[in-house]
Amino acid sequence: MELPLEDINNAVSALKKGGTLIYPTDTIYGLGCDAYNYEAVEKIYALKERDKSKSLIVLVDSFNMLESIIDDIPDMAWEVLKVNKKPLTIIYDKPKNVAENVVAGDGSLAVRVTNDPLCRSMIRKLKRPLVSTSANLSGDSSPIEFSDISQELIDRVDHVLNLPLVHKTIKASTIMKISNNGVFKIIRK
Repeated sequence: MELPLEDINNAVSALKKGGTLIYPTDTIYGLGCDAYNYEAVEKIYALKERDKSKSLIVLVDSFNMLESIIDDIPDMAWEVLKVNKKPLTIIYDKPKNVAENVVAGDGSLAVRVTNDPLCRSMIRKLKRPLVSTSANLSGDSSPIEFSDISQELIDRVDHVLNLPLVHKTIKASTIMKISNNGVFKIIRK
């Protein structure tokens, strides 16, 4: 797949300035920002009209980046990550180096190592994790086509990447919580 480098550069430029972005992810269309930028994360909550008690997902491009934002990754998580082939978000204890408003109230962080070439390219160029929440107003359906995204939301973000989804999974990722004490739970299939 040939990546649209100019589009990626423009999106990353907006992210570096604290901007918000609508973009295709490895699952559905996402609304995102730099996961290190507190003010940008605040904008995401405001744009979605989302209660701040509802946590956000962060995308990373590699296991190395995952280790840079999670203090202690359980062995079970590594085993799952090594064999998993579908989009999987894991909720970890003890996050570090991200904006405090990305961290859930219980001190955990939901992270997905993305295999999507566009997302990976943006994250590598940004050199930081990317917030990823569905590109919809809170309570609305998750967008699987760009035309599913409300014009109201499009008008409110700083930058839009109107590109097709590569993987067309037509659903959000599976979410699993793997705690440092060895307990795991499927949150969303």
